[in-house]
Amino acid sequence: MSTTASVYLNFKGNCKEAMIFYQSCFGGKLEIQSIVGSPMEHYCTIHSNEDVLHSSLTNAQFMLMASDMYLGELITGNNFSVFINCSSEEEITSFFSKIAVGGTIIDSLKTQFWGAIFGVVTDKFGIRWSFNYELPK
Repeated sequence: MSTTASVYLNFKGNCKEAMIFYQSCFGGKLEIQSIVGSPMEHYCTIHSNEDVLHSSLTNAQFMLMASDMYLGELITGNNFSVFINCSSEEEITSFFSKIAVGGTIIDSLKTQFWGAIFGVVTDKFGIRWSFNYELPK
């Protein structure tokens, strides 16, 4: 698997509506996972169970991802992150540690319930980065 970069959008409870709209614009396969029924269901006290935990719209040219999950105040301008899907554990560790210099770690790298190592950092320029590495099955 090669390393890829995508945009990850964040919404305030209208992610599903937005992603359905984007699918009507760009076509592609839309996948939506709600908080309800997920391992996060009992931990998300600030979100409705109807909120979207994660969604992806994939077509032949690109992938767009989005969620209603956001830590902090969500305003237009900080409602996205650059999502880096890494090709190895060494790569994710290297990228994460380098981009974090002078920045703020939002969620440290750790193994997540979906079978990946994942972490989030805001760099010294204020850009939020999400790093993901799918662990071998």
